[in-house]
Amino acid sequence: MLSVRPKVAELAFHLYGRSLHPELYTQHQTRRIERSHYQAQVEITNCGHVVTWVGNGVTLCEVATSAHQPLPKKRCLISQPLKGSRTERSSCREGVQYRTHFQLERVQSDLFWMVQQQLGADQTEGLLHAFDSSGRMALGAMSYVGIETRHRSLRLQAIHTFPDDHAIVKVESLFSLPE
Repeated sequence: MLSVRPKVAELAFHLYGRSLHPELYTQHQTRRIERSHYQAQVEITNCGHVVTWVGNGVTLCEVATSAHQPLPKKRCLISQPLKGSRTERSSCREGVQYRTHFQLERVQSDLFWMVQQQLGADQTEGLLHAFDSSGRMALGAMSYVGIETRHRSLRLQAIHTFPDDHAIVKVESLFSLPE
């Protein structure tokens, strides 16, 4: 299966107050997390990532994907183009809190390749996927999602590379329950 990234200018970031049907995206890596107060599924997809978190009867679904990806409009809490740098927050029922910071950086080619090499070097924690080359560059894109679980919170740090544009997308998110 060919797994090449979309153009970085075509990216969008969404948060839903519901889960999304898995047929809406192509998964390349997945990890299921079960804690006493919440559960989550973290997936690297063809365009970025999907995180579905469930705790205190609240479901949140974070999606970094192509703006052209057909996604539902119902119960979309945040919808932003993935450009520049932005921080978003959402307070949900039952005291559930969500916070994210995402940024798109275009960097010099030497810095880009250094980041690309570091991502590919023996990542033992989290999820990692190397995509096929688009043909323009020798190496394909990479996605890494670091996962940090705590008793009442889940912190994720996602890094997605886009070799054709020498661009790096970074997303750091925190899903938390009240004490």
